[in-house]
Amino acid sequence: MTNRTPSSLPRAMVTSPSTEASQAGADVLKNGGTAIEAVVATAAMLAVTYPHFCGIGGDAVWMVSDASGKVQSFMGIGQAVENAGDSITPNKPIPVRGVGSTLTTACTVDSWQHALDHSARNWGGKQNLSDLIAPAIDLAENGFPISASQCFWLDFRKEEIGTWPGFTNIFAPNGKMPVAGQHFYQPQLADSLKRIAQHGARDFYEGSLADRIVDGLSKLGSPITKADLAKTRTRTVDAVSLDYGDVTLFAPPAPTQGLATLMTMGVLRELGTKNWAEGTADHYHLVVEAIKRAFLKRDQIADPDFTLDDFAAMLGTESLSSAAADISQDKAMDWPHPFRHGDTVFLAAKDAQGNCASVLQSTYFDWGSGVVAGDTGIVWQNRGAAFSTKENHPNAIKPGKRPFYTLNPGIALKNGKPHLLYGTQGADGQPQTLAMLLTRLLDFGLSPREALAKPRFLLGKTFSDANDSLKLEVDAGDDVFDTLAARGHILRAIEAQNALAGQAGIIRIDDDGFVDGAHDPRSDGMAIGV
Repeated sequence: MTNRTPSSLPRAMVTSPSTEASQAGADVLKNGGTAIEAVVATAAMLAVTYPHFCGIGGDAVWMVSDASGKVQSFMGIGQAVENAGDSITPNKPIPVRGVGSTLTTACTVDSWQHALDHSARNWGGKQNLSDLIAPAIDLAENGFPISASQCFWLDFRKEEIGTWPGFTNIFAPNGKMPVAGQHFYQPQLADSLKRIAQHGARDFYEGSLADRIVDGLSKLGSPITKADLAKTRTRTVDAVSLDYGDVTLFAPPAPTQGLATLMTMGVLRELGTKNWAEGTADHYHLVVEAIKRAFLKRDQIADPDFTLDDFAAMLGTESLSSAAADISQDKAMDWPHPFRHGDTVFLAAKDAQGNCASVLQSTYFDWGSGVVAGDTGIVWQNRGAAFSTKENHPNAIKPGKRPFYTLNPGIALKNGKPHLLYGTQGADGQPQTLAMLLTRLLDFGLSPREALAKPRFLLGKTFSDANDSLKLEVDAGDDVFDTLAARGHILRAIEAQNALAGQAGIIRIDDDGFVDGAHDPRSDGMAIGV
């Protein structure tokens, strides 16, 4: 979106990791739809085109703002089942795949309708769920060229998928792994989406679709009941915030790690980012060290309905100053930190009226639990694996409790009005990627496209590397690698534009209301201006 002429400047935009999904949202904006309506259309399309990272068997966390800067969060997070029965063994980890990980309900579909209700009440939204998800239904039923990303993750899990109930019949039919560009069909998912279009979102939770979901899951041994589904509701809550220079950063509250992202930025604020230059060893070192201090407190974050902890104190000046003072300018802290895996999609939109929505939609791990709910075509999430089975752990599993959540889409206000929409895929990597992007955007004046293309890192274990190394893209440069190694960072070079560094998206709104934006060059997607 660079080198634009004044006549080409867009006032509305949508961004996502799938070009088809972004186009669906852009079509809504072209027809005068709201940002929420555009996001719902995009989100439904992603549930079809990016089934490895999200779907209607998962959850969604929303950040929304109207043109005046009123920010709220919609927490579309499913809760733990009321009766886990023999699915839980105290002090034994919950399985990360299979039916043993299907211990929470799924709130994505409810979040779509919840957001649309907000759009209709407050933003003049007129489009209904049925019309907005129609393009996704068409694609699921009539097929589309499968993405390289989906094929990569199928191949990556090829040794496992044969054990996932109902999975290969849909995603590797006749035992054959698809190749990128091959036409891919999901008729069962199309049928489920049709039922939602015909009978409304709550059919997923209380109607005949709920019956089919529960029947399919229960036959495999899942403890999820229709009563559990019926209790699943999106909540509107106040966002948490942090002042950073001339903007205010907003994130979703507990049980998400939005607090960890804001803690990181708060520590960097106390360190004074103007004291170092973009892309230098100091830049990487200090962001990494700020992440470490935030993550040391992150495991305290849990469902606020089940704890009396004052999470807001994590963003207090005293706490942030103390963490900043603990950082050495020339020595890295050792980092034996447990890893949280997870994949998701970030999508966002800004409409011509100035309303904004910033969203993450997920089934937790790539392909979630791997379990397909009967004949519905719905892959269920494995978010239950995010709970602890230790009784006194802040995130201990309990009936009706929501697990700790890595999803944390963001909105930044400037002069009281929306200025940035941002978010990324990547579990532990989300605060890390966002800190690099935000410092580049806010402290060093880079454009969204420039910020997204620059080298990034991932600290800690990953699904493919059990070492707590600092994985840094090689185009950071030899001088940066040498200096960081001298400071004690255990480095592993990864290729430039590596998927480990996350797939992020950014929309920036200028003071005059025009927008600029981009989606990560590490993804298959794009930002489309209207």
